[in-house]
Amino acid sequence: MLDALDTDLAPVIAEQPHPVLFATVSGAHLYGFPSEDSDLDLRGVHLLPAGELLGLREPEETRSRAWVRQGVEMDLVTHDLRKFVRLMLRRNGYVLEQLLSPLVVHTGDAHRELAALAPGVLTSHHAHHYRGFAVTQWRLFEKTGELKPLLYTFRVLLTGIHLMRSGEVQAHLPTLVAESDVAPGYLPGLIAAKAQREHGSAEVDHARVQADVERLHAVLDEAQAGSALSDAPSAYDALHDFVVRVRLDGQLPQG
Repeated sequence: MLDALDTDLAPVIAEQPHPVLFATVSGAHLYGFPSEDSDLDLRGVHLLPAGELLGLREPEETRSRAWVRQGVEMDLVTHDLRKFVRLMLRRNGYVLEQLLSPLVVHTGDAHRELAALAPGVLTSHHAHHYRGFAVTQWRLFEKTGELKPLLYTFRVLLTGIHLMRSGEVQAHLPTLVAESDVAPGYLPGLIAAKAQREHGSAEVDHARVQADVERLHAVLDEAQAGSALSDAPSAYDALHDFVVRVRLDGQLPQG
């Protein structure tokens, strides 16, 4: 569906009240299991003027917009650069996946520079993010029986394992399955089923998938214990300097 959609979002980006550093596609399209009726989730960063951070009024650090294009529901959510970088430093895998998404709809030199700094925030503690996300999605699957949260459960566990082992953020479930030695063999079939319907039920053996989820939690624990990733970010100073420089420039070089 993404290939067929006109994703030239330059007019939308231009309408934003402040410069946009980048916008990428997140959600099911990034994760590799979109349905025909999936929303298109766009995520990114905007840049507030320095003056808006100095006064008494609360700055608009997060901005969202939703609309329909060619029959597809779309939404754009951006954070101010400072907030986004602070989230990066809080072991938040979600924002790193947005920053490093290969599905780019708007970019520039500042985006590329920020992405180049991303390895400096990766730590072994990012496993906690993916472990917690998996627990939340598994509970949702048990409540609803839907395939979507089940795939999210497997996706985040495999992303966390891959990150702990390789130091690379990989959010695309089909790629994770193809490269993994621990992924259940039935996942490609579940991905294919999800492509047909966004909110379909999961036709699975509950006991089997539960055992596999528990096994992957154990693999994640083991991968974290043996990870070569550091205990703390190393890029704090570089990110601080980056935020200050881009803010004072007041504009984003495009390229």
